[in-house]
Amino acid sequence: MLLSQAWETYESDKRIEGFSPQTLKVYQLQVNLLIRHSGDVEIGSITTEQLKDYFSKSSTTLKPSSLAHRIRSMKSLLRWSHEEGHISKNPTAKIKEPKAGKRIPKFLTDSEIEHLREACYTPLEKALFEFMFSTGCRIGEIVTLDKNNFNWSNHSAIVRGKGDKEREVYFNIRCDIWLKRYIESRVDSDAAIFVTERHPHRMSKAQMRYIIKRISRRAGINKEIHPHQLRHSYATHLLNNGAPIEVIQSLMGHEKSETTRIYAELSGRLRKEVYQKYF
Repeated sequence: MLLSQAWETYESDKRIEGFSPQTLKVYQLQVNLLIRHSGDVEIGSITTEQLKDYFSKSSTTLKPSSLAHRIRSMKSLLRWSHEEGHISKNPTAKIKEPKAGKRIPKFLTDSEIEHLREACYTPLEKALFEFMFSTGCRIGEIVTLDKNNFNWSNHSAIVRGKGDKEREVYFNIRCDIWLKRYIESRVDSDAAIFVTERHPHRMSKAQMRYIIKRISRRAGINKEIHPHQLRHSYATHLLNNGAPIEVIQSLMGHEKSETTRIYAELSGRLRKEVYQKYF
């Protein structure tokens, strides 16, 4: 079985298992890069030494986290191939991912949030900004949201997160007001909660990023602002106001508690900085 054929069978199998289209798209890119490097070879002919050589060359141009993702993609495909009996042994079994350094999430201060809030001019800008900040949703979760995903009496919405998992998120009164004003201002009948300003249709991730960038330029904040910073700011805000880690983990849709605990470390660093500054 050729590497390309193994990928096609693997992809079909993982779609049935519920892998998200985005995850499979990223994995396919990694398989295509390996084919470009080694050719569309028989999958059973791939050796541990060949893969180590490939990953070693990749390490000169990739960050440890990107290299780890490349290795993880190949390990998933070849482990599956071994389990399905397409190859006699798994050549990635003894290949380990590089240790990636911890990245402290970049968040916005309360003052910066207020400056951004004041820089929102239109009902769309106000509704999008408030929804991002008050729910902590990933941008990919927001673009797929429809109006019928909302429970207005409960100030909540059902979003579809990573791994196609659904969860309920909540928004505050301010967000509720601007969402309703925005929807009332629209003349289209599109099902999406957020649509483009011209020729209304479902807004893309790039268009949402552009709107947040436009707001940040107006606000005059001397740093690059992107939607994921609002997600980080949401988590930090919850933590600083006493929310338990387990609750934040659930609200953000983190599969592992370790991911959420990064914010606790961040909060601890902030407390230390404030202490050193004023004591």
